[in-house]
This record gives sequence, C-alpha cells and structure tokens, in this order.
Amino acid sequence: MYSQLTKNEKIIKLAKIGNSWVDTLDSFELISPIDGRVIGLIADCGPKEALQAIDASEEAFELWKATSVDTRYQILSHWARLIVEEKNQLAEIMALEMGKPIKEGKKEVDYAASFVWWYAEEAKRIYGVTIPAPVPSKRIVVLYEPVGPVLAITPWNFPAAMVTRKAASAIAAGCTIIIKPAERSPLTATFLASLWDKAGGPPGVLQVLPTANPERLCKVFFDDFRIRKISFTGSIPVGKAIYKEAAKTLKGVLLELGGNAPMIVFADADIDTAIREAIQAKFRNAGQACVAVNRLYVEKKISEPFCSKLVEETKKLVLGDPFLPSTDIGPLVGEQSLQKIHSLLADVLEKGGKILCGGESQGLYFAPTIVWVSDPSARILNEEIFGPVLPVIHFETEREVISWSNATNYGLASYVMTSDLKRAFRLSESLRFGIVGINDGRPSCCQAPFGGIKESGIGREGGQWGIKEFLETKYLSFNLD
Repeated sequence: MYSQLTKNEKIIKLAKIGNSWVDTLDSFELISPIDGRVIGLIADCGPKEALQAIDASEEAFELWKATSVDTRYQILSHWARLIVEEKNQLAEIMALEMGKPIKEGKKEVDYAASFVWWYAEEAKRIYGVTIPAPVPSKRIVVLYEPVGPVLAITPWNFPAAMVTRKAASAIAAGCTIIIKPAERSPLTATFLASLWDKAGGPPGVLQVLPTANPERLCKVFFDDFRIRKISFTGSIPVGKAIYKEAAKTLKGVLLELGGNAPMIVFADADIDTAIREAIQAKFRNAGQACVAVNRLYVEKKISEPFCSKLVEETKKLVLGDPFLPSTDIGPLVGEQSLQKIHSLLADVLEKGGKILCGGESQGLYFAPTIVWVSDPSARILNEEIFGPVLPVIHFETEREVISWSNATNYGLASYVMTSDLKRAFRLSESLRFGIVGINDGRPSCCQAPFGGIKESGIGREGGQWGIKEFLETKYLSFNLD
C-alpha cells in the first residue's frame, strides 16, 4: 500500500477500527502541496465508525489496563524500533502529504520515536504512595489508575511526533486511544498504526479514524461518556470549542493551542549563537510550528549588524522540492496559509516596515523572509504567522521588551539570548510562557514538559508530566480495627 508513494498511483487507505482495516462508504481526496496532485483517496469516517471505535476502545481498555507493565514496555519498545527502522518511509510520507523536507522529516521520526522509547520506560514508574494515617488503626494508600479510553486530535504540521507524544503516554498509562489525524496528513498516522499492529499491539488499543468532516465525527466522541479524556493540538478557537463540548460529560482535556513566541536578543549575547538559534527556531518546518519564533526583538545598539548577518544566513536556506536532500524549506501546506502571509506582510509595509530579504512566492513555495517592523501595532507581531517569515523590531530597555513580549493571550514558548546569568534568571521569571529557552532555540524533548499557559493551553505533554495526564488518583483508606 505504501510502496505506491513513489509512483504516480493513488493510495487507497482505510480506517483502523479494532484490529481491522475497515472500508468506509465515503472517501476524500488527499492533495499534495508539492504539486497539487491527488495522491490518495482517504477513508472519510463518520458517526457509524466512531461508535464502532468507541465500542472497541472500551472493550480493549478492560484488558489493557490489567496488562503488566513489562508487557506494555515490550510492545512499546518494539513499536519504537519499527518506527526507527521505517524512518525513510515515514519521511517520504510526510514530504508527500504535507511538504516537510526529507532531511527534516527524518529528524521528526527520531523525535517521534523518542517519545515511545521514553514512555515504554515510564510505564514502569507509575508509583503509588502510602501516607501516615491520623489514627493508629488506619492505613492510607494512594494509587494511580488509567483514566479510560482517550480521543486524540492531532495536527498536520508534525504528523508523526504528535501521534506518538499523545499515544505512547496514554498507552503506557494503561489507556486505549483513538487518533483523529488532521485531514492534510492522515497517511503518517495510519502508517504508524500499521507499525503498532506489527509490534504486537492488542486489538482496540490504538485506532485511527481519518475524516474530512471532523465536527460530524468528533461530536460522537464528545457526547459519549465512555471517552474520558481528549487530547488536542491546534488552534485556540477549536480548543475552546472542544473544552466546552468536553464539559457536557466532564471529560478531562489536554489542550495545546499554539503560540506567539518572542525571541529577545540582548547586546551581550553571542551573536553567532543567537542567529543560529533564531534561524532554527523560526524556519524549521517552514515556520509552521507552534513554538516557532513569531517576534524577534533585538536590542537597538546591535540591531543593524545583527540584521545584516541574519539576512546573510537566511539567504543560505534552500527552498525547493522536499524530496531533495539539499532542501531546507518546502511548500506551505495550503493556499490559506499563503494568503495569510501575504496579508500580514502587506500590513507591515503599510505601517512603514521593510522586507530585508525574501518576500517572493511561487505556488505554495514562499521564500524565507526577514521583515523589519517599525510599528509595534503591526498585525504580524500579534498574530501567529505559521510561515517562513521572521519579523524583527528593536528595543531599548529590558522592562520595555518584557512588557512587549507578555502583551499577548498566547503563552507557549519564548526565547532569551544573553550571556548575563542574572538577566537570564530575571527574564525566565518575568516571561509568562510555559517554555523559556535560554540561548536555546529548540528546547523540546521527550523528557521535558511541553505546554503553555494563558490561552496556549491546559496540561503538559512529555516527561513524567505527560503520563500523569492519563492517570486518575484513587485513595484507599483501611480501617484495621
């Protein structure tokens, strides 16, 4: 089925319900952003398939939660090995369906596998506790148990890592999980599910339901009491709608809702490091990342030489066919993304800004762009860009730039470039974001908590915090009299 990816043939991909690949009455076309051609007919799941998946998930949960942690460890470890073995295939799938360059796709596969490896081990560390009782005749024990069947709604921009970050932690906790992948990147999720089967994953523990009509499909999950947790990565408006729907049956929610990340470069920073980290943090995945630098604040006294070198290094990035090993930046995922970028740049220019490099597009390919912003009210500083455009503006005082950085409803990631240890601590404590990278433009890793504050979300993924999201606390009180 996946060998067709390198051929001019359409892929017909089914939904995974229980442990079977199920045909659906309806399907939708999957269009590659590389050249606009239809590359697949994808199963369009609806209410019928949703109910079947919930039934299978509930049935599997009773068995999976009772499965030993050694068994969970062995299956998850096998899954991780298979993911690494299929690195090239997965990278090709991502390149084809959402335009990620092959060399970057391979890095994402390693990142995705790291979560599976981590949670294979973390399954062994779900420790209960005993607590001294108020009277001699009593004993207090606290246990942690899986919450139940989970719905995970994953985004298109990191189609491998977002599946494994959610699925591996839930499965390690003893939950079953149903994945609703993004319409633009369902093939990565279904391929990962096929590897789960190959690893010996039990029926119903991991299911995948693609759809072109997520509202119709997900309403079934929102209304069904048996789904006890929803994990979602996406936009703030959709996250708020899910939060509201989840309240009807008091489901738990784990929401990661995007960002408007500032990077602050002080005059005392190592300039080469700051530029390297800024480029990595901005242009990875063509800027289509929630932790991408959205605003670059540079101290006024170094702004001119900094921008000159930043432009020089940005021009070295290669825009082109994501299947070529030399390509750094592939196409945007769709026309809507392209139109938004053009709109944001037009607003900057109307307010006195200047494009320092880039600004051109051909089809869905947008050149890596640096734009100087002279008006702090420009939309580009206040909206999530989600494209390869980096706005730069200078600042004069520490207090001023902290105020500007925090003046947003987002609160996911932020970055500080400085060689002053005291300043690093001051900024870390002053910036109202869930993640602060100090001289580090890529802080995300499987061991650490990933998530934001304010309207950037609820809860954390990654590390010990990620598995706790899928556990309930149970209190046992023994009376020995």
